[in-house]
Amino acid sequence: MFNHMETIYLSIVLAPLLGSLVAGLFGNSIGRAGAHWVTIIGVAISSLLSMIVYKHHVINSAPDYNEAVYTWLTSGGIDFQIGFLIDPLSATMMVVVSFVSWMIHIYTIGYMHDDPGYQRFFSYISLFTFAMLMLVMSNNFLQLFFGWEAVGLVSYLLIGFWYKKESAIFANLKAFIVNRVGDFGFLLGIAAILMYFNTLDYIDVFNNLEQHKDTTITIINGESWSVMTVICLSLFIGAMGKSAQVPLHVWLPDSMEGPTPISALIHAATMVTAGIFMVSRMSPLFELSVTTLNFILVIGSITALFMGLLGLVQNDIKRVVAYSTLSQLGYMTVALGASAYAAAMFHLVTHAFFKALLFLAAGAVIIVMHHEQDMRKMGGLFKYMPITSITCLVGTLALIGFPGTSGFFSKDIIIEAVHHSTLPASNFAYYAVLSGVFVTALYSFRLFFMTFFGKENMNRETWKNLHEAPAVVTTPLLVLAVPSLLLGLFLVEPLLTGNYFGSAIYVSPEHDVLSKISAEYHGVFYFITHAFLYPPVYLAFLGIFVAWLCYIKYPDLPGKFVNRIEFIHQILINKYGFDKFNQIVFASGARKIGSFLSQFGDTKIIDGLIVNGSAKSIRVFSNIIRNIQSGYLYHYAFAVIIGLLSLLAIFVHGLPH
Repeated sequence: MFNHMETIYLSIVLAPLLGSLVAGLFGNSIGRAGAHWVTIIGVAISSLLSMIVYKHHVINSAPDYNEAVYTWLTSGGIDFQIGFLIDPLSATMMVVVSFVSWMIHIYTIGYMHDDPGYQRFFSYISLFTFAMLMLVMSNNFLQLFFGWEAVGLVSYLLIGFWYKKESAIFANLKAFIVNRVGDFGFLLGIAAILMYFNTLDYIDVFNNLEQHKDTTITIINGESWSVMTVICLSLFIGAMGKSAQVPLHVWLPDSMEGPTPISALIHAATMVTAGIFMVSRMSPLFELSVTTLNFILVIGSITALFMGLLGLVQNDIKRVVAYSTLSQLGYMTVALGASAYAAAMFHLVTHAFFKALLFLAAGAVIIVMHHEQDMRKMGGLFKYMPITSITCLVGTLALIGFPGTSGFFSKDIIIEAVHHSTLPASNFAYYAVLSGVFVTALYSFRLFFMTFFGKENMNRETWKNLHEAPAVVTTPLLVLAVPSLLLGLFLVEPLLTGNYFGSAIYVSPEHDVLSKISAEYHGVFYFITHAFLYPPVYLAFLGIFVAWLCYIKYPDLPGKFVNRIEFIHQILINKYGFDKFNQIVFASGARKIGSFLSQFGDTKIIDGLIVNGSAKSIRVFSNIIRNIQSGYLYHYAFAVIIGLLSLLAIFVHGLPH
């Protein structure tokens, strides 16, 4: 029998699933209102219960819960189970996932109001929430993999939600295929864990790390590799796919083809956060592989800086926010590489709120602009949409790390953590994330100024009908603006001085950069004022100033500047050639291989040799047999006599040697 906390854990994951099933299977019967009510209530229950769990495990410091719900399969002495591990790490993620999803569900009523797929959309986003909750609450690799693949599947369905659009179908296939590349590595990592540890349970694996920390494996040309390095690199390749790190980042900007609420859900609370969470959860493994940590640092820093630069040349409002997600995920990845797992999770949490806010604000603008997404056709919207403008400003300030906002604390800790790291790749990573501060401020305020200030560039018909978005859209914006502004103030102290995540995250003493930062921490006010002694704050201010100069004071300046650096501008427009490379090598290459296999394998071997060849052989053999089957009795008598003589010869003389 379940106790009351176990019932709460089950209810948290099952409530969104039930809402999804009802909206999906009975959507026509319950109607549009029924579909949104049943899913919103399901996610609301999940969110409120997650807050109870958060209070129990984080605020009241209750012992961690680690139990199996049921055994799915037992094979070869290994139990494949469904179970929950609830500790401060999973409890924090549960609140973030369910609450942000709840706000997005409410917002969707306004955004998808006239869409014919209304019930289907609510079913999908509720299913997305269920899949992500199963992932973050899992206590074993089997359930982790189930949630991992389930969020991938639902993202495929949602990115291609408008399935009659060619671009949407291309985008969801791209996301699916790129994630298959990452998931192949992820599956290899899980297989290696099963092979060496003979279990898929997290705690059992963590408890037996000592016996395998020096184990080696031979992979290529007799070279010995550390088993822990192979496992960690494989798992991180999975994280690169889900959390869109270079070069597996190409799917994320194209995910903008889905409706705006799903863009917010993918970029803020689900899917892309899965990789960051997984590496944090697996911190005891990653601490045993310095090679992997350096690799993570390099990949994260490249993503943080170079994906941010792409945001400078985008004119689609949603794509600018999408590239900012790529860049911020790079910051989180850099923190993971520096062993500042708690800082990565801190930024994940703050980012979830302000990024959801930015996407929903962009969606509000798109609604009012009659689904126009080009910022060059906007401008001057502040006086028509004051609530959207102010909440978007809050999200933008949090994104650039403006002093006092939630993003300021989490981003500053990451930059300081990398600065204190002694890993070989940390110097490159530090200068990359430092440069990224200026780039982030520049593209963020470029979006803000081009959309809400300056010349009104929309057509006359749109201009005449400009107004604030409806209350069902602006209410989630106002709610999300509060944690975007204030959350960092409450979390920074327990994170740095209070061992917030407890035993959920492990860092080896030689990698513990956060302890160095906490030794210098003397309160929130000191943290804010102390930041003015270091470059990040001034780089952010410089980015704001340059954006104001280029898009408000002298709007002709960017065009003149682009003409002088046309070559670099084209590189950025072409996204460093990643899309073209993938199109030529993977997409076209895969089609050519498929065409060859179809022509040679399918047509010539399967059809020609096996199917048609078998038919021809039977036809030839049948023609021979047909001649023997003449219908004359003396032919048959002759055949019988020949047969008898043959048998007698064999009996008397034996078979020939």
